[in-house]
Amino acid sequence: MAAYADPSRGHHGTGHLRDVLARLDELAAAGTPFERVPVQLAAWFHDAVYDGERDAEERSATWAEEALAPHVDEASLAEVVRLVRLTEHHRPQDGDANGCALTDADLSILAAPQERYDQYVAAVRKEYAHLPDEVFAAGRADVLRALAAKPQLFHTAHGIAAWEAAARNNIARELEGLPAADTD
Repeated sequence: MAAYADPSRGHHGTGHLRDVLARLDELAAAGTPFERVPVQLAAWFHDAVYDGERDAEERSATWAEEALAPHVDEASLAEVVRLVRLTEHHRPQDGDANGCALTDADLSILAAPQERYDQYVAAVRKEYAHLPDEVFAAGRADVLRALAAKPQLFHTAHGIAAWEAAARNNIARELEGLPAADTD
């Protein structure tokens, strides 16, 4: 909790953790099959390290591995670590029920109502306040374009039905508002 409560965090703080856990509950209530314990543990650890560096997911996975080893069996531990690593790119295989549930819950913020989505974008910008606006905008546009290029943002039936259209609209709207990337 102390890591998530770090004041330097914007979006990836305690509110995000709470939202991901709530979306996992929503997925379970909608009948989405997944193993609750490893997925919830992975949710707790997926952004345990978040400092804007590229290897944050790997460091979060290492932390999970070290912290959970005395408390869970080897198979569960391996699954938690795998799931944490999966949140780097949010591209689970179709048959990966645990990965689909976790990544859908993690990305569900993309489908938030406009005002909440705009707060999310501002919170992400806070986390990258050390970057000049043009560098942040270019990086953010790259992330959004990579998400938009996915055939589906969400992988569970509930995620597709409840969040896909709104998320695509939010991404398109945000991309329209970013400065045009220099293509030279």
